[in-house]
Amino acid sequence: MLHRLKISHRMRILPLLSLAACLLTPAAAQAASAVLQGLDKITARISTFEAPLGEAVRFGSLQIVARACDKKPPEEPPESAAFLEIVDVRPDSPEVALFTGWMFASSPAVSALEHPVYDVWVVDCKKDSSSAAETIPE
Repeated sequence: MLHRLKISHRMRILPLLSLAACLLTPAAAQAASAVLQGLDKITARISTFEAPLGEAVRFGSLQIVARACDKKPPEEPPESAAFLEIVDVRPDSPEVALFTGWMFASSPAVSALEHPVYDVWVVDCKKDSSSAAETIPE
């Protein structure tokens, strides 16, 4: 029986690992920011915001840092995934790490943030739109 549990546990983990490996292939487009949505459960407001890679953004009392964001190329089935670090920062208490890991746009329940007030999920990955323009000599 214990052997069966180990196999079934592996069977649930392997598809997730293969999905993560597919997202990290060179064919995947590296992004400059993660597009996230957040739900404030008290006010029922949904906000869409960008989290530039490596920079902390705030959503309510949450501080979110996107470390990586990968998007599959257009010829493959659509999928965006972001590696996020989410910390609850309140002035009256120490910081509490809530989530560290990959979130997938197509399957938000696979690895979800558990918080009584806020929900955060990945929507898309966005490339840097402020690329340097080539100057033409006069």
